[in-house]
Amino acid sequence: MNSMLTKSVLGVAGLAFTGGVFAGPVAAHAAEPVHGNAVAVQADKPDAGKLIPHGVQGTQSHIDLNDEQTANVKAIIAATKKAGLPERAAVVSIATSLQESKLENLGHLGDRNDHDSLGLFQQRPSSGWGTPEQITDPEYSTLAFLKGLKQVDGWQDMPLTDAAQTVQVSAYPDAYAQWEQQAADLVAQHWNN
Repeated sequence: MNSMLTKSVLGVAGLAFTGGVFAGPVAAHAAEPVHGNAVAVQADKPDAGKLIPHGVQGTQSHIDLNDEQTANVKAIIAATKKAGLPERAAVVSIATSLQESKLENLGHLGDRNDHDSLGLFQQRPSSGWGTPEQITDPEYSTLAFLKGLKQVDGWQDMPLTDAAQTVQVSAYPDAYAQWEQQAADLVAQHWNN
């Protein structure tokens, strides 16, 4: 097995939602990695070189997913396929959603959110991402994110955090990198299902 894929150091800790789309939420943010149990990646799934072409950057975070979060992973993958994009686009999308919402389709967060960020990607109706109903629909929000990603010249060849940040414009631009290994693991696990 490729040693790059087994480098994950993962553990358990809390992490507030960080970043946000186009000057999204800045309240209750923390950019420290979340740690969990080590995860092995099966090399017989989609080519690891396609999923993590630059190797992971920095300490990797990991969270255990519930059924709703797993369903959201599958919805992101389905939308990526619908958009005709490769596995790498799903990795970028899932890592972004892990950072923004921990793969939870969030409604309005009240006092914990000083903006109108919603959904898997914490997209903002006031920034033109769509209506609240649209951006809390996993397929719509993923396709909106992917539309932005496709407009980033060379996104396929840049580090994940740079591609995600160009679309999201987060207050914590480097925070996306910590989710690359888990996102790649999830794409490897669910892409062909």
